[in-house]
Amino acid sequence: MSREIDEKDLQILRILQSNCNLPVKTIAKMVNSPVTTVHAKIKRLENLGYIKSYKAVLDSRKLGKSVTAFILVSFAYTPPIASRMLSQRDVAKDIAKFSEVQEVHIITGDWDLLIKVKASSIDEIGKFVVDKLRTVHGVEKTLTCVVFDSIKEGFDISF
Repeated sequence: MSREIDEKDLQILRILQSNCNLPVKTIAKMVNSPVTTVHAKIKRLENLGYIKSYKAVLDSRKLGKSVTAFILVSFAYTPPIASRMLSQRDVAKDIAKFSEVQEVHIITGDWDLLIKVKASSIDEIGKFVVDKLRTVHGVEKTLTCVVFDSIKEGFDISF
């Protein structure tokens, strides 16, 4: 743990992580501190970058995006038509711009990138891979894994 934050800060972070809509007054009662202290701590945690943002977690199925897939991407550092070496990070940033893409990770091993996508159907995933992803300069080959069921999905960080 960083010396920038104390145990009270961690308590506040745990509470906000489970429900960021709680009023500061409620959080203050939960951590047994004055409202002004808790408000100042939250602002400090935001300024230090421990709290990146506050977001609603949406139900993708109810929004018509019921199919999830993970796509492994092999990266061509110097594609046949390229005169210069490509940046893996730049290719990852280009892929991240597609609306279907939820996450892009640069990884180790036999593959270079791991992408998480959501779509309304397997056909839509296929169109994304063929018509969009494989047209990105630097993408050499892909392997798509369609999710049957998600047992645990989340954003919570244990600490």
